Amino acid sequence: MFKKLMAEMFGTFWLVFGGCGSAVLAAAYPELGIGFVGVSLAFGLTVLTMAYAVGHISGGHFNPAVTFGLWAGGRFGIQNVVPYILAQVVGGVFGAAVLYLIASGKADFSAAAGFASNGFSEHSPAGYSMMAALIAEVVLTAFFLIIIMGSTDGRAPAGFAPIAIGLGLTLIHLISIPVTNTSVNPARSTAVAIFQGSWALHQLWLFWVAPIVGGILGGAIYKMLLSPKEA
Repeated sequence: MFKKLMAEMFGTFWLVFGGCGSAVLAAAYPELGIGFVGVSLAFGLTVLTMAYAVGHISGGHFNPAVTFGLWAGGRFGIQNVVPYILAQVVGGVFGAAVLYLIASGKADFSAAAGFASNGFSEHSPAGYSMMAALIAEVVLTAFFLIIIMGSTDGRAPAGFAPIAIGLGLTLIHLISIPVTNTSVNPARSTAVAIFQGSWALHQLWLFWVAPIVGGILGGAIYKMLLSPKEA
């Protein structure tokens, strides 16, 4: 279990540092910024690379919503849900802390400006409402779990699951960065909200509730409608 928790911690560290780091450090870099597409790809690559690196140790959740979803889908024991989530949040906070140390080396940096945090209404990148954010996060997380469970199903081609999952997360970001700055991961949202320190913490509840609800829905849908009866 210790090694599993370390794998979850390192994986979530890499997701936050790599994904949010691309948004904070590189998205709008003068003339050569990577933009929404680059940030979306960065998040997908963090999951793809760590799924191959440590997925065989812990299952490669790196996300409380995924942990809940795999439990709802019958793939994960309830007794391990809380330890996994704690490891993910700790890893995410460490990732955000290292990112903060790097980003604060620039003279005009201010975490209060956003620090890749998730938000809705006036804090949505394109001004989407709370209801729009809630629906987007639930639906996208549900489909993320369907992708995860389907690509790791024993009937699926072996060895390709991290590619499908990483590209799935990339697609999710391409869809929803303008809506919420894309969470689908409470650990990712919590990590940067701590350093943003104001509105991101006030709106953080949605980015726990919606992804977890979506994850449970996705896991349950796959188990009930798509898994073979003997699974």
